[in-house]
Amino acid sequence: MKSILAGIDFADDSSIVAQQLIGVTVLVDGVGGRIVETEAYDALDPASHTFSGITPRNAAMFGPPAHAYVYRSYGIHWCLNFVCREPGHGAGVLIRAIEPVMGLETMRERRGVDQVRLLCSGPGKVCQALGVTHLQNRLDLNAPPFELLAREHEVTVLAGPRIGISKAMDVPWRFVLAGSPYLSKPMRS
Repeated sequence: MKSILAGIDFADDSSIVAQQLIGVTVLVDGVGGRIVETEAYDALDPASHTFSGITPRNAAMFGPPAHAYVYRSYGIHWCLNFVCREPGHGAGVLIRAIEPVMGLETMRERRGVDQVRLLCSGPGKVCQALGVTHLQNRLDLNAPPFELLAREHEVTVLAGPRIGISKAMDVPWRFVLAGSPYLSKPMRS
């Protein structure tokens, strides 16, 4: 089992992996871009799907690192997470936003919007634009359809409180690329 991809050790804590993913390119069947926003979750975190233990819905997040955990949010949107830590722990990183780079026309067709900034500016939008559904749940990030490419240059990462949750809201485990116009929402202070 390979846990190091794009220069990141996915067996590490989710908060570390979430920061290191900023600037990494994620592709699904050749469509994707640079990750500009992530959120970390851990089994000891009351906001995490894994906080209350393993269920059929969250089982992938307890699996091996460097695999996908895909779930449906509010019965509407698919959300993509990258599993971290050792098998059985229950940690992961939510991919909240990417800067679209490859397959723009495919993303536009899937999303039904033209404006590049709106293609992947939220976790549900990311999955719709990249064609991610429950079919990618549990898949290895080191094999097709996924491809992760290391950062091309150093980036400045900002940390702040996570958004869209009702527990542990002040935990500063939301990470963004400083100055990116592709975030789901501006960073609050």
